[in-house]
Amino acid sequence: MEGLLASLIVGGIAGWLASVIMKGKGQGIVLNIIVGIIGGVLGGWLFSLLGTDLGAGIVGSVVTATIGAVLLLWIVGKVKG
Repeated sequence: MEGLLASLIVGGIAGWLASVIMKGKGQGIVLNIIVGIIGGVLGGWLFSLLGTDLGAGIVGSVVTATIGAVLLLWIVGKVKG
């Protein structure tokens, strides 16, 4: 249960940060959490391909998820045109 709560918190923070970086405003808590969680998976996968890790803990998780979420929002923006 604590892992799920931590994932939701990290996802919300990362999604919000990514939306601010990419658009200048938040997208709403639910969408921020979804984007942040998907971004965390994408960021973790990307960093594992690069053979690097930003470290354990909440800060490393938020940074990884934020980078992945920014990448996700960028890709979605390019696909939408």
